[in-house]
Amino acid sequence: MKKTRKIGLLILLLLAGGLAVEAQQTRTEHDLLGEKQIPADAYYGVQTARALENFPVSGIKTNFYPDYVKAYAMVKLAAARANAEDGRLNQEKLELIEKACQAIIEGKYHDYFLVDMYQGGAGTSANMNANEVIANIALEMGGHEKGRYDIIEPHDDLNMGQSTNDVYPTAIKVALLLHNDKLVAELEMLSQAFHAKGDEFKHILKMGRTEGQDAVPMTLGQEFHAFGNQLDAEIKSLKDMEKYLYEQNMGATAIGTGITASPGYAEHCATHLAKITGKPMYLSKDLIAATSSQQGFVMYSSALKSTAVALSKISSDLIFLASGPRTGIFEINLPALQPGSSIMPGKVNPVMPELMNLVTFKVMGNDLTVTLAAHSGLLQLNAYEPVEAVAIMESQGLLFKTLPLFRTQCIDGITANEDVTTRYIERSVGIVTALNPVLGYDKTTELAKEALETGKGIIELIREKKLLTEDQIKKLLDPEALTGQKE
Repeated sequence: MKKTRKIGLLILLLLAGGLAVEAQQTRTEHDLLGEKQIPADAYYGVQTARALENFPVSGIKTNFYPDYVKAYAMVKLAAARANAEDGRLNQEKLELIEKACQAIIEGKYHDYFLVDMYQGGAGTSANMNANEVIANIALEMGGHEKGRYDIIEPHDDLNMGQSTNDVYPTAIKVALLLHNDKLVAELEMLSQAFHAKGDEFKHILKMGRTEGQDAVPMTLGQEFHAFGNQLDAEIKSLKDMEKYLYEQNMGATAIGTGITASPGYAEHCATHLAKITGKPMYLSKDLIAATSSQQGFVMYSSALKSTAVALSKISSDLIFLASGPRTGIFEINLPALQPGSSIMPGKVNPVMPELMNLVTFKVMGNDLTVTLAAHSGLLQLNAYEPVEAVAIMESQGLLFKTLPLFRTQCIDGITANEDVTTRYIERSVGIVTALNPVLGYDKTTELAKEALETGKGIIELIREKKLLTEDQIKKLLDPEALTGQKE
């Protein structure tokens, strides 16, 4: 019996050992620093492995932004086609690289783009991560084992005629362009939501305010259309700033002189990249300038900041207009989403406009990061592009995630407190401005003074003094006539 148990235990130990050996299978790769063991099933290679060890910083990896991964595949696909067109890359390798890149563009293999977004080396690790993964996917698709770089090599084939200094900024630009389309679409839907509320509230008369004080009448509809129009202007700006991302420097290689690239490669690469992305990408006329300049990132980031400023202003206005319910403005109701206090019963906070503000503050801060990184480049290269990528992609991502929440859980559900806006109109001294043409400046000044001294409303005093008939009062308070909307 004991002998049987020993044999059984031995078998279990052998099986466990076999499984452990299988789980620990590796392949050997080498670079200029020496050899390194890479997990046998990994599509990445030695330089990615070193980056994983050297830059465990934020935990935000390249694949956190799917469009960024797709952008690398698009850039590498354009480069491969350009090199094949120039006769440097053979057809067999091209077809395998095309299949690998297309698979990534379709959303596959993203789990192997693992380099932290924060990295030294001006993006070299991110570029090599792409080179290694695409090479190994291509090898596997061709029926070869991963790591058979004698067949398809990450440097010689995937980085042919390229440098991180042209690939990295181009991939960032493509990623920003891809995500900008989605961001603009969300902003357009938010703008439409504000305009829909503008139409819904067009008949509701209220007091406009300047510097927090009563000014002159307007409609609640005008106020909400103004919110929508502010966003329309920001949408236009984001679309306009895209043009600064179209210029790219593929073919510049190290510093812009085109060393290692074949004649005609840069032009061919630009043509292919435009076709692949569906964007009018074009080659810079000065590749040395384009390799060191950060204008595209600065300009686009500034448009994001401007959008954030507008969204923050609108959010704060909504918080102010909904303040109360008993001791604030309380002209509108925001959807009640959750209890607002752990100590004050019945309190409901404006959580969605607050969330929008939190995000916009971060976007504004990210723009400063881009500014600092852009002006800190040295001579023919800016080594701080990685933090620009982090900042702008984070801004895009935060806005993209928050905008639909703001729209569906806040703007769509806003209702008006028409009885409140009417009471303010009738009691506000600000209405006297509209009475000037009817009663004259001196009389309206007297009314304003008496209203302030007695606490009575202007309309209340007009009725008491029988200065106007009810019909005249009704015409005076007609929203279209009073707010300049009647033709």
